[in-house]
Amino acid sequence: MRKRLIIIAIISIIAITFSSCSKAEKANETLTSTKEEVEESAVSVQESVMVEEIAEEPAVIEEEEPMGAAKLLYQGHASIRIVTAEGKVIYVDPFIGDGYDLPADLILLTHGHYDHTQTDMIKTKNADCETISWKEAIKDGEHRTFEYDFVKVEAVEAGYNKNHSVNDCVGYILTFSNGVTLYLSGDTSTTKDMESMAERNLDYAFFCCDGIYNMDMAEAIECAKLVGAKHNIPYHMVPANNGNGFDQAVAETFDVPGKMIVAQGEEIELN
Repeated sequence: MRKRLIIIAIISIIAITFSSCSKAEKANETLTSTKEEVEESAVSVQESVMVEEIAEEPAVIEEEEPMGAAKLLYQGHASIRIVTAEGKVIYVDPFIGDGYDLPADLILLTHGHYDHTQTDMIKTKNADCETISWKEAIKDGEHRTFEYDFVKVEAVEAGYNKNHSVNDCVGYILTFSNGVTLYLSGDTSTTKDMESMAERNLDYAFFCCDGIYNMDMAEAIECAKLVGAKHNIPYHMVPANNGNGFDQAVAETFDVPGKMIVAQGEEIELN
């Protein structure tokens, strides 16, 4: 009987031990599984946060500030004042009209006749103001280019008639910081340079057309077609000695593609 009790006790101890080991193993398995699940969950959350951060982060696109437009004041006859986007003031062929009160930074003269050279009308000049005349614009028979921070100035041919020699007259092509181009014919008839200007896709072009000292309206129309600018504007449309800086009736006959009439005293933006 006593042996039997001892055997039963031993069997009970073995059973309890086995059961405890089994539970411990299951607990360890549970802990291991839970740990793996937690780690996987943490990785998933981290990846999700990274994806959200990438999705929420805006793309950085650097855009240059668009440069403003130069403003052109047609003072009459062949006189023009330009204020660039940088605030620099350019006068061309001063002679008539208003608007000479702004300090000059650059003065352009196409030739030596009195109706293009009245620089005394410009009330003040900045200390570093430069004047480019036909003398500086043509050197050793070559037409020169002048580079500034606010404009590029290219001298081109003008003249080709009995009153204006190609050796002593120029026109100008101005290129502003926003890329807009402006052609000023000066006093002239048809020039050889005009044949190649169409390749440049100029934005604005002024053509003289008085028909007495320069080409007449019919020839000016043909020159405008040859140059092919987007906007074509008549100026110097009557002789200076009649006192008129602008003639609306004459301007209306300038029948060309891209025709644009700018009245004396009118200001336009060069876009």
